[in-house]
Amino acid sequence: MTLPHDALALVDELMVVGSNAVQRGLALASGGNLSARLPTGDAFVITGAGTWLDRLAPEHFAVVSLSGEVIGGSLNPSSEWKLHQRSYQTRPDVNAVVHVHPQHAVLVDALGHDVRLITLDHAFYVQSIGVTPFYPNGSDELADTAAEQAREHNCVIMSHHGCSALGDSVEMAFRRALNLEEAATATYRALALGDATSAFPREAFAALHHA
Repeated sequence: MTLPHDALALVDELMVVGSNAVQRGLALASGGNLSARLPTGDAFVITGAGTWLDRLAPEHFAVVSLSGEVIGGSLNPSSEWKLHQRSYQTRPDVNAVVHVHPQHAVLVDALGHDVRLITLDHAFYVQSIGVTPFYPNGSDELADTAAEQAREHNCVIMSHHGCSALGDSVEMAFRRALNLEEAATATYRALALGDATSAFPREAFAALHHA
């Protein structure tokens, strides 16, 4: 099956994000998956099963309807397609989902610590972080719990696995993924220095999101 015309520009954006995600250490090889909602709103384009994020080409993408049917492109979407599907069903305002495996975000969570928002960019882009227990990749439990967290959060850490960042565009979803991992790295460094409390000022955070 071929990709519909309205998916081509989105595929171009996702290919760039895939390459940048690997270069920045947010994913290794095929560890992660990327998607974008089509302009029609009733389907999304997603990376195919087993595709390396820094080697993506148009033939490595599938188009999946919100009901879960493959309707274009590759016949084998990522095993995590349900994660993306449920997120889009839950959040009509979301047009892109970046699911990657950032080391510091996963590590800080596994060690039992919250990822703290420390800088202005963390506070502005990430805003808040949801967390799910560990569930097998591709499972309904993983997809459903992540989507439930996505009702209130644009960034969700899936314990011992990875994270999803949501946005109204591919660019915004990737900005959030980048800032989530930077916040986790800053948290890890603060913990290494013995600091367990430093975070962006509460008063400034409230003003930032009520301006």
